[in-house]
Amino acid sequence: MIRAALYARYSSENQNEKSIDDQFSLCRELCAREGMAVTMTFEDRAISGTGAITRPGFQSLMRAAEARLFDVIVAEDMDRLFRDQADYHTTRKHLDHLGVAIHTASGKVGKLDGALRALMSEMFVENLVLHTRRGLEGVIRDGRHAGGRAYGYRAVPGKPGELEIVEEQAEIVREIFARYIAGDTPRQIAHDLNKRCVRPPRGRLWNGSTINGHVARGGGMILNDLYAGRIVWNKVRMIKDPVTRKRLSRPNSKDQYKIVEAPHLRIVDDETFWAAQAVKVERRRDATPATAQKARAPKRVFSGRIKCGCCGGGMSSNGADRKGVRLQCSSYKESGSCSNSRRVYLDDIEALAIKGLRQHLAHPEAITQFVDAYNAERKRLKKEASTERTRIERRLGEIEREIKRIVDFIVKGMATDALIPRMNELEAERKTVAARLATAKEADNVIALHPKALDRYKRAVLELADELKRGTPTEFATIRELVTAIIVHASPSRPGGAGTKANAEDDRSVRIDIKGRLAALCGNPSLFPNMAMSGGSSVAGVRYIAKPTISEALFSYRRAA
Repeated sequence: MIRAALYARYSSENQNEKSIDDQFSLCRELCAREGMAVTMTFEDRAISGTGAITRPGFQSLMRAAEARLFDVIVAEDMDRLFRDQADYHTTRKHLDHLGVAIHTASGKVGKLDGALRALMSEMFVENLVLHTRRGLEGVIRDGRHAGGRAYGYRAVPGKPGELEIVEEQAEIVREIFARYIAGDTPRQIAHDLNKRCVRPPRGRLWNGSTINGHVARGGGMILNDLYAGRIVWNKVRMIKDPVTRKRLSRPNSKDQYKIVEAPHLRIVDDETFWAAQAVKVERRRDATPATAQKARAPKRVFSGRIKCGCCGGGMSSNGADRKGVRLQCSSYKESGSCSNSRRVYLDDIEALAIKGLRQHLAHPEAITQFVDAYNAERKRLKKEASTERTRIERRLGEIEREIKRIVDFIVKGMATDALIPRMNELEAERKTVAARLATAKEADNVIALHPKALDRYKRAVLELADELKRGTPTEFATIRELVTAIIVHASPSRPGGAGTKANAEDDRSVRIDIKGRLAALCGNPSLFPNMAMSGGSSVAGVRYIAKPTISEALFSYRRAA
């Protein structure tokens, strides 16, 4: 008998969850008419069909197909399976290779009608986008809000698109504008609001970016025209990455904005609003696209890689003195959410990192030990995974044979009341075993690491120290591929601040952990997409000891000043 797997899906949380049951009911009736036995079911709830990669139920369906657990996929219609032509054609080729057919309520899906239906499904989504935008433009023309939350307002119950002012929050908005115009920075304002336990618009804490916003996108409280009694819509548009299928926002030009006056929503007067805009322009008067791009480019070899050991957040510049640039935890500066107020010198961190890289990772005995330990661990895990995989495959075969015997009994009319519960038990166990088999296959896919793979890293480390002071960002590319993070552990500052006599002992207690990608060591970014290693530690001259951990994709070592 033909084994069938059912698939059902609905797109939005606003739809009825019973839609899944209704789809399965229709598919079961089809299977009964066509003489197919339903062996598995898969579903995706409140997930768009425009991206196969983002649907866990569909991905499980494809893994089961690869395991040869069914012969045909049955769905209510093609649009339940695909809303994208590329997904359809890619999946169809894969299923044809596996010998798996697709059936819908209208019958078996052929190549020609399948391609046409996939095209129609994709065009339906594109038309729906256009119709939705037209409807939102109508909402704006009516003087209503087209969506999105804004601090200081709440939706009027029973009146879609209408907002009303929340006076308690409006007072906070007025305070933010007044303090910003008076000269307080967004960070200072955010710190104070957090200390007063004022609830932020989103999340747990206020940040400087919440207030300051993004000029190109028109985001942030200072740039929000709604506070001045103007509804501005269409500042950004949403697109989907064709590979990851994630929704991304892109800013629109100002001539595409839709603006409607809404004086009943005014929280600050025009004079205050435009004064705040003038302050913002003054603070960024030197900013141009060229200087902004230059600011984003890494100026130092480890720019963007240095992290706080207390909270895991990034560390950024906090001024400079005669000893050099100082770094401080960004979370402490922006929102006060981290307790680490300690400031450290960038030159010291870079020197410590380079010294550690040269002394330990470039040491031949350490690298030999590292590779030997890794390969030994790899062989052990591969042997365990192979044994487990064989046992799982044997059990899966036993389940398949027992299910086939029960199906044969049912077809011959020899079924008993005890067979149906047993059939359900076997189907549930088969799902579990199939998932374990997929996991076992992944665990078995471990690649050996050859000592020559580390030559590229060794060369980069030996050359780095000479390039550090005179280098440009392009010369940093190799080492930035290898080092993904430098975790700084430093004891909290004493009264008097960093660099003072009270902190003389603290300044010597900085410790760093350096993390890097194993894939980069082999010169192939796609070689180890989900693997990691731990390389050991060396503190104050202790011998380097390799400790491979294949379950994580990082190697790390520790060094102290």
